Amino acid sequence: MFYFGAAYYPELWDKAEIDKDIKVMKEYGLNCMRVGEFAWSTMEKKEGEYDFGLFKYVADKLYENGIYTIMCTPSCTPPRWFFKKYPDALRTVAVNNSREKQLHRARVHTCKSNKDARRLNAKIAEEMAKAFADHPGVIGWQIDNELFPYDDGCYCPDCVKGFREFLKEKYGTIENLNRSWGTYRWSLDYESFDDIEPPHTYQWENPSRFVDWGHFQCNLIYSYTTEQAEAIRKYSKAPIGTDMMTNNYLSYRDMNKTLDIVQYNHYDNINIMYRNMFVFDFLRKIKERPFWVTETLVGWNGGYCAANDYHHIDSCYMNTISPICKGGEMNLFWLYRAHPNGHELGHGSIVNTAGRPYSVSQGVKRAAQHVEKAKSFLENSEIKSKIALTYSTTAVKCFKHAPLNSGRLDLHYRECLIDTFHAPLKHYNVDVIETDACLDGYDVLLSPMLANATELGFKERVTEWIKNGGTWIVGPLSDIMTDYASKYTEAPFSFLEELGGVYTKYNIPFGDQVDKLVKTHFTDNGQEIKTSINYDAFETVDSEALAVYSGGEDFDGLAAITRRKVGKGQIIILGTGVDGDALIKLIGKTPIAEASENVELIERSGKESGIIALELGGKDGYVVLDGVYYDILKETKVSGKIEIKPFEALFLKKAE
Repeated sequence: MFYFGAAYYPELWDKAEIDKDIKVMKEYGLNCMRVGEFAWSTMEKKEGEYDFGLFKYVADKLYENGIYTIMCTPSCTPPRWFFKKYPDALRTVAVNNSREKQLHRARVHTCKSNKDARRLNAKIAEEMAKAFADHPGVIGWQIDNELFPYDDGCYCPDCVKGFREFLKEKYGTIENLNRSWGTYRWSLDYESFDDIEPPHTYQWENPSRFVDWGHFQCNLIYSYTTEQAEAIRKYSKAPIGTDMMTNNYLSYRDMNKTLDIVQYNHYDNINIMYRNMFVFDFLRKIKERPFWVTETLVGWNGGYCAANDYHHIDSCYMNTISPICKGGEMNLFWLYRAHPNGHELGHGSIVNTAGRPYSVSQGVKRAAQHVEKAKSFLENSEIKSKIALTYSTTAVKCFKHAPLNSGRLDLHYRECLIDTFHAPLKHYNVDVIETDACLDGYDVLLSPMLANATELGFKERVTEWIKNGGTWIVGPLSDIMTDYASKYTEAPFSFLEELGGVYTKYNIPFGDQVDKLVKTHFTDNGQEIKTSINYDAFETVDSEALAVYSGGEDFDGLAAITRRKVGKGQIIILGTGVDGDALIKLIGKTPIAEASENVELIERSGKESGIIALELGGKDGYVVLDGVYYDILKETKVSGKIEIKPFEALFLKKAE
């Protein structure tokens, strides 16, 4: 089954409005609502006095009308009595050169170390599970809301103590930490773990301390979430997840280890809609079940005023339908009915504060209708990929705090992966995977900017996979750091030189600036390659040069791309970022079909097989079919070159 819906806040409205809202929900094809995520003060007005009556009434009403409910725990917004009684539960933030308690004026202001907060979070989650365990309309749970170490986390005494314990467990001795972090330089070495303070955003800090602080704060969030999940599981069998934002700094892999379903929130504007294709390819592989988009914008984002550009009807349609095409089963919007007051007055919604639908919501309605029409095709097919792309949470942290490159990869790591390595493959099925993912079944693995390539047994597994016939295209800026952002000392890489049969003679970490000094060409046909990100120049020791630099006195004749056969497979090392044509040549795979650059293709196979074509750029496009297909939405057979309108989706089932 596929679900479309929104976040719904009945605690803000008169009870008489619920029937009016449900009528519009049904008219627009909405069959799922998220409820309760900020409503702690409504559920527990005083400590220990629980009242879920309103939400039971809403869940009953929704279910009677064929609309399901995702119940959300409200730990993102504890009530005022909570902080009056337990003031230490407020998060401590770093401000200039001091630390201050965050005020109870917005949300996400709870310390993840605080024992009282954790106890009360788990308790209300457990009481909610008791109340809704047997409700047939409750099909899932969402824990908290958009968890993340905001402002680099909490700096309270409990967190400082926990950080020191984390470091002691990781490094064993203070001498080992000093060597690993390089603190003897500048005489910054510690005498004991008790000397260590968290890093300060407003000072020039050792990046290793920042990276480990990030690991620690994220670990707090993982355990904080797991505690609530365990409380819910005592009574409810419905799948549990937590809605996460776009960045993999808070690891999707680690967060979802103890959860059942991947949930994702995004607010990308119309001009970068293609970037969601990368994320959907990532979400699809984290758990062995379809992912849920739990929040996205209807027409626009906003706080006190509207923001993030305008999604018109057609682009809203594409934003609604695309995650389902890419392997999801749910797309929910924030929010159903615009708030009449408060912090987010300017945010878009399905209906306005008077309950009247916005015109853009017609795009949601149309998408729901089209998915229903293509339901059999979607349910009886799956996405299988022979190409994978590595997306590492460790690399996110390392490049954030030690970017090394003048292009500031802490700001651009994700965008580089998308724009340079994923977007050119829009006519191929691609899985985006973490370093612990199984490599069986893939022919090609891309690992650009994989800062640490030794974690979680990746080095050993990828080497064996290559020997068994895989092609590993790795670099630039891969295998260059530990998981705490220290560089290697015996070579620029941990193991790539040895495995790839190269010697790194020069490195220039200056992104796109070097292409003014040197040119890069394939050795077989002289084709010029547009380069970017970083410049490593190799001498081939036991490998061959696939591309070389020319025109620079230092780089002239040195290899930019090398290849070495290893067992039945091969390793291709990129010394620099390459353009899309060069990347496709190195991969050596046939695309799903010929199509225009603005069209995303998805091949689906199984009992019913075919192609989905999505126009993402807001302009006319095309796809050229290799046979006869059945256009499910238009109910006609098609073949040859098919025109695609702006933001149109084509569901093309292989004709029998």
